Amino acid sequence: METMEKKEIKSLTLAELKAEMEQLGEKPFRAAQLYEWMHRKLSRGYGEMSNIPAAMKAKCGERYEYTALKTVTVQKSAVDGTKKYLFALSDGNMVESVWMRYKHGNSVCVSSQVGCRMGCRFCASTLDGLVRNLTPAEMLDQIYAIALETGERVSNVVVMGSGEPLDNYENLLRFLALLTDENGLHISQRNVTVSTCGIVPKMRSLAQEKLQITLALSLHAATDEKRRELMPIANQYSLEELIPCCAYYFEQTGRRITFEYSLVRHVNDSAEDAKTLAALIRGLNCHVNLIPVNPVKERVFVQSERQSVEAFAALLQKKGINATIRREMGRDIDGACGQLRRRFLED
Repeated sequence: METMEKKEIKSLTLAELKAEMEQLGEKPFRAAQLYEWMHRKLSRGYGEMSNIPAAMKAKCGERYEYTALKTVTVQKSAVDGTKKYLFALSDGNMVESVWMRYKHGNSVCVSSQVGCRMGCRFCASTLDGLVRNLTPAEMLDQIYAIALETGERVSNVVVMGSGEPLDNYENLLRFLALLTDENGLHISQRNVTVSTCGIVPKMRSLAQEKLQITLALSLHAATDEKRRELMPIANQYSLEELIPCCAYYFEQTGRRITFEYSLVRHVNDSAEDAKTLAALIRGLNCHVNLIPVNPVKERVFVQSERQSVEAFAALLQKKGINATIRREMGRDIDGACGQLRRRFLED
């Protein structure tokens, strides 16, 4: 007989957990206690749950998978205190997360997949393809493990680590529900950003959820031709489909779109590129985040000169586009997606 795959207890909503406890013959209040241990007290296992009877802990242990990521390494930036974590999952796969301290609070960048199949040309996450999706609990526990390690509250979450979040859509929605639930960490939806390379049908579905999160679109080029060179997804969805989809997201949610634009020297950083970009997104309620591209040793792309980056931003602003240059965090510690895991796999 096949063994049934255990349910992951940390991926269950409070209502689902109540139903599970009922099936186990436990009182409904036990579900609330468990939920609090997992999502508020950030317990690493049943052993720490002092007000739960031993027999119930044993039953839960047999019946449910309990996700608690193991820290493999932590790198700390000498420049800005940014920390990059490499976590081991229960099956031996590894994912990375980054903790950043800002004036407005601490931010954690989580991964949504082990690897990625999107193939963007300047990203290290995608070099070995997609291994598997992360479960909601594995996404959550990156934040929980970091909050415990730093001893500080996390107030902002960006789903911008390895993986394409909208390629793991159902798990992403459940993760967002648990993360923002008032019985858990209760992070405000407005403090959550989800990044996508532009899977149009999934962006439309997300818009219809009417969440108050920020959607960040990796744009990186203002013409289809250039975008296709950098991002294979552009072969599937043209800018003609993508830009109206961004407008639709704003219509449905009232949340302005963020465009991520990585500047690559002599590829997409000219004054002409800036003008084309301004024309493309004119009239949209949006913000452009300009990112000097991260050097990845397997890739040939070179960062734009500071002067070009500033000129690009100034040109967009002159055309009435809200644009800022992203502060580089953790550059000295493989801060960019996928670099640390990859180095670790090669050693």
